[in-house]
Amino acid sequence: MSIWRGDLRLILASQSRARKMLLENAGLAFEALPADIDERAVQRDSGLSTPGDIAALLAREKALFVSGQRPAQYIIGADQTLALGQRMFSKPAGRAQAAEQLRLLAGQTHELHSAVSVARDGQVLFSDVSIARMTMRRLGDGEIAAYLDQAGTAVTTSVGAYQLEGLGVHLFERIEGDHFTILGLPLLSLLAFLRRENLLVV
Repeated sequence: MSIWRGDLRLILASQSRARKMLLENAGLAFEALPADIDERAVQRDSGLSTPGDIAALLAREKALFVSGQRPAQYIIGADQTLALGQRMFSKPAGRAQAAEQLRLLAGQTHELHSAVSVARDGQVLFSDVSIARMTMRRLGDGEIAAYLDQAGTAVTTSVGAYQLEGLGVHLFERIEGDHFTILGLPLLSLLAFLRRENLLVV
């Protein structure tokens, strides 16, 4: 049974396994329909440079793109950026780049900026950005190599070369922020918005 009471199903503008899991576990009925946008081009053309602003922009653009295909439906767009000081990271292209990212992040505290937007009929109805601060253990090259051996190609699917819900948890010594932010979706604020719209039975 779903707690969703809308006439039309919710749409998640993403194929992220973690985001789908969060919505499923929250009992929401939804369909995943990824937004076909060039994220790097959108970021470049915007002129924005701060991680939170970039995450918010991309979440909005994803929601608006899919909203153009599904009129009258509530569309969730989400994005996450990782920043170490002023330096932003992207998903590593392969093992060598993953190792380099881990060498840079090891022993440091970086920030994850997770953004969510909800659009309907081409209008953004809600946006939010939350931040988690992640302190990685000091790691030697041998430890990084052992982690990469165990994690395999999964390291290329997440910015920073880790997934906290999996083997990536071994890389950290301290985390500040909620679990949902780390997985890439500010779920509590999203659910609060959906309640205000009278779309949830709980």
